Order: sequence, then structure tokens, then C-alpha cells
Amino acid sequence: MTRKNINKYISTLIFYVVGGLTAAILLIPFFWMIVTSLKTKGALLSIPVEWIPKNPSLAAYEKIFKLEGFSKAIFNSFYLAITTTIVQILSASMAAYAFSKIRFKGNEALFRVYLATMMIPFQVVFIPLFIISSSLRLTNSLNAFLLLQLFNPFAIFMLRQKMMGINDSFIEAAIIDGANHFHIFTKVILPLSSGVIATLGIMSFMGSWNDYLLPLVMISDKKKFTLPLILNSLNGQYGSDYNLLMAGSLISIIPILIVFMFAQKYFRSGLQVGGVKA
Repeated sequence: MTRKNINKYISTLIFYVVGGLTAAILLIPFFWMIVTSLKTKGALLSIPVEWIPKNPSLAAYEKIFKLEGFSKAIFNSFYLAITTTIVQILSASMAAYAFSKIRFKGNEALFRVYLATMMIPFQVVFIPLFIISSSLRLTNSLNAFLLLQLFNPFAIFMLRQKMMGINDSFIEAAIIDGANHFHIFTKVILPLSSGVIATLGIMSFMGSWNDYLLPLVMISDKKKFTLPLILNSLNGQYGSDYNLLMAGSLISIIPILIVFMFAQKYFRSGLQVGGVKA
């Protein structure tokens, strides 16, 4: 074995060792969540710390599902995540098609205004948003969240970058065949942008599922609580049921893991679109 091969073998070994150690360190909090959810309430504060519970129990999972409003909160989170994802993709894809393939006066200027809004932190608009929503009687309404998805500059930017890379000859051929903008959009542009659309769909679903601040501001009715809000209610002023909290947190992670496992192949190709020259 030559010195070059030896150095390559050592560098590869070091890479995998460092990668394995990093992965193990990052998985420690997840492992601790699982362990804590399987502990009884008395074992939570035991000294020394029990990394492996002596008497594992599923009582926390049974109790969390019996908690008032928990099952409803899961339904609310699924409803919001799915509907907001659909609305966001539809509105952003239509806007991106207009900005990329339909030439009109002020196209670039309007798009730059859209991009400029990305520099405004979303937390800044919380109070004005709440005042407007209250005036329109949209608070404590899950459907009100759908209106906020009609304007998403980041999604429009990613889809526009992808659509800019689609050759105009496809559109010209469709026009020759008598297709209008609706048919071009649905039959040509959307299929060719499926990778980016899938990536945005995953990101939108995950963002809506995990969103805490906006539902906290907009919802006060416990029947409309989402999963993050109901889990936060487990944190008491003088104490917390950490085994219940960890059990609920693990349950909330499951849909995200499933979505990511089935669609992770789209992330690399989809997130690289931002590098395409407009």
C-alpha cells in the first residue's frame, strides 16, 4: 500500500469517526427525550441520573392522550399544516409564473419590492397583524392562517428562480398548440418545477406544524389550540410534568420525521435552485 493510499485511508477514517461522534452528540437530546418519557414521575429527579430507566413505563403516553384537548390539538395542527401548505404552494407558484414568464410593466420593480419584505422580521408585524385580525374578527379562527400564506416572498423567490431556468421553447410550443396561460401553467410549468414544489411543501408543512408564536398571538380559545400550544400548557408556574412533556414532544416529532424520510431526496435539488442566475 502506497503512502498516498495510506493517507487517503486515514483521512477517510478520521472523517467517519468525527462524523459518528458528531451524530452521537446531536442524538443525545433525542435519546434523553425518549428515556424521560418512559420514566415514572418519581424517577425523573432521582440521583444519580437514570440514563436507562429501571422500570420503564408507557403511563406518560396513556396520560397525554387522555389530556383534555390533546387529540383536538393534533387534528388542528394537521389541518393547519396541510391547508397552509396547499394555499402557499398555489399562491406562490402562480405569482412566480407571472414574475418569470409573463412580461408586464414594472415586473422587476414589483419583484424587488417582494424581496425587500424578506428583510422585515415577522415578529415586528405581530401587533399590527393582531389588531387587524381583531378588527376583522379573524382571531380564534384556524382559517385566518390561510390568508397569511397568500404572501410568501421566500417561496415566490425559489419558484421564480426555478421557472426562470425553464426554456421558453416549451411555452412557445404550447402556445402554437393553442394553449392558454392556465394550461401552460398547469401542464408545462408545474410538472417541470415539481422538485422545488416538493421542497417548499415540506418546508411549509414543517414550519406550520412547529409554529408556536403566531398561534399564540392569534388563538386564545383552547379548542383551537395547536400541538405546540397544548404542549406549552404542560409547563406549570411551580412545576412541570417532564415525562408528559417529553412524550408529547416525541409524538409531535413523528409526522415531521415521516414527511422528511419520504421526501428528503428533494431537499438537495430544491434548495440549490437559489443559485440559478435570474
